[in-house]
Amino acid sequence: MRIDLHTHSSVSDGTETPAELLASARAAGLDVVALTDHDTTGGWAAAEAARPAGLTVVPGMELSCRWFPSDQPPISVHLLGYLFDPLHPAFAAERARLRDERLSRAERIVEALAADGYPVSWAELVGHADGGVVGRPHIAGALVRGGVVGSVGEAFTSLLHHRSPYYVAKADTDVREGIALVRAAGGVPVFAHGLATKRGRVVGDDAVAAMAEAGLLGVEVDHPDHSEAERAQLRGLAADLDLLVTGSSDYHGANKTTPIGACTTDPEQFERLLAAGTGTAPMRG
Repeated sequence: MRIDLHTHSSVSDGTETPAELLASARAAGLDVVALTDHDTTGGWAAAEAARPAGLTVVPGMELSCRWFPSDQPPISVHLLGYLFDPLHPAFAAERARLRDERLSRAERIVEALAADGYPVSWAELVGHADGGVVGRPHIAGALVRGGVVGSVGEAFTSLLHHRSPYYVAKADTDVREGIALVRAAGGVPVFAHGLATKRGRVVGDDAVAAMAEAGLLGVEVDHPDHSEAERAQLRGLAADLDLLVTGSSDYHGANKTTPIGACTTDPEQFERLLAAGTGTAPMRG
């Protein structure tokens, strides 16, 4: 059984619609795929309507969070939530706040770039997103289309990098609050790509232990951005803290070079995840 528990559609920052993403999952030989768009469940209904026969779809989301060390600036972290009740009032309100925050931040970045002569337009970006929540990947795509950079990756290492004068920070959720919200909604919180140093600053083992104490149930170990050493460290932490272990591609369609199914989850770990989620059910049958 091949299981990929982290993918993004055009509802957030991927390039494929939910229907196209599920077709890609089936073509790649996946048996299970999770749809985990950023801060939104907006693709769940389309995924359920388009689910190919024989493919199980796990409804999920990737929540934008922060870890707040006592002696350092905050660290951006991402929390995957699976099988939660999308109508849980507190969690729904926080997701709405995060989407508004993401939109406001993107608009401020675009305004600053346009003021300095870069060929980006907020109206064009909103239209190109086709109903998705506009974020930095959409801005990166506009910079590619405008000939400013050669790729989305180049945009993120230059004009959209956190050290760029155009960068705007977001007011993300405290990760322990995010864990509590996912759990309150009957969901399964899993720490996404937690030690991927190639992405920037990462938290220490003490932070993962504190998240486990707050109710974290799993860690994403096998991820394309984790080195073998980082995977080994996370696997050891998971064993010490009795956390389930997942693997996934973090697929974004054409926005990243990683193919769907590049990393996968062990079926026994997937069964642990299913047993822990009570807010909603997988799409299967």
